[in-house]
Amino acid sequence: CLKYGIEPLVTICHFDTPIALIQKYGGWKDRRMVDAFLKYCKILFENFGSKVKYWITFNEINMLLHMPFMGAGIVFEEGENQEQVKYQAAHHELLASAKAVRMAHEMMPGSMIGCMLAAGQFYPYSCAPGDVYAAMECDRDNYFFIDVQTRGAYPVWAYKRMERLGVNLVTEPEDTKVLQEGTVDFVSLSYYCSRCMSSDPEILKNKSRGNAVINAVINPYLKASEWGWQIDPLGLRITLNTLYDRYRKPLFIVENGLGAVDVVEDGSIHDTYRIDYMREHIKAMLEAVNEDGIPLLGYTSWGCIDLVSASTGEMKKRYGMIYVDKQNDGSGNLERLKKDSFYWYQKVIASGGEDLD
Repeated sequence: CLKYGIEPLVTICHFDTPIALIQKYGGWKDRRMVDAFLKYCKILFENFGSKVKYWITFNEINMLLHMPFMGAGIVFEEGENQEQVKYQAAHHELLASAKAVRMAHEMMPGSMIGCMLAAGQFYPYSCAPGDVYAAMECDRDNYFFIDVQTRGAYPVWAYKRMERLGVNLVTEPEDTKVLQEGTVDFVSLSYYCSRCMSSDPEILKNKSRGNAVINAVINPYLKASEWGWQIDPLGLRITLNTLYDRYRKPLFIVENGLGAVDVVEDGSIHDTYRIDYMREHIKAMLEAVNEDGIPLLGYTSWGCIDLVSASTGEMKKRYGMIYVDKQNDGSGNLERLKKDSFYWYQKVIASGGEDLD
């Protein structure tokens, strides 16, 4: 990256809890994972600290509540209180993140270390107060981890929610201080779609699909991708404003893109749908910066090259600007092909986001 003038951005744990530690400790269920993570961080910081300025502790940390194996290497045992396990694992990850922040500041003065969430504002389905409250509660689920990582303490509502779920966090006396002293320098996010929520049981039957398994209802004002993710560029601007209003930390968009079926025609892929999606989202991002004054450290798309989709396990759902000849059934020779979006995005980044035509 440095050779080609690209500023590296490193996520320390991106849905990749080592299988050996899942087998040994049960993943992030076990507090010993904190020390294992810090050992890993120390090695990374020693080897790459002079080359990397921007670091993220955990990818989409809020996904732990929705995809506990992917987010924390959790395999539930029969009869376990699954909510207890998930929130306890979350506590361990939050401690690890806070300690990693302190370590990074000590070992790499001038570096910035942030958190990351799967973002996307929840809209109330209507102006009915019940819908507004339901959307607020869903947003709180998304912000739970980031509240702790930016503010250094659990929000008051989180304790009540855990109490209702029968969760009794096992903590140690120093945990409060660790969280207070290990707040992040910036908030990074993935954004693919906004979401909509209702309190009406009939409306709730009309589920949409979105990032991973977050339940939401279909927003009648938005179009959707082939996988049902509703396309909402203005929602990105709304989300950025909401996050900055809440946290007052610089923001960083680290994932944004469109999963779609790409067809090779005469050696080319004319993915105008992906270009349209990215163009409108980049416009919304620029409006948030230039018109709303949101401090944004950067934007990185998801992704540069086709790979297996985390949410569905498919190659068919492609995000890349470079096509990889590999299909769901395993066929294909892995040959690569630049899509139209590759040449478009090359022009976009060369112009610093000014040439979006």
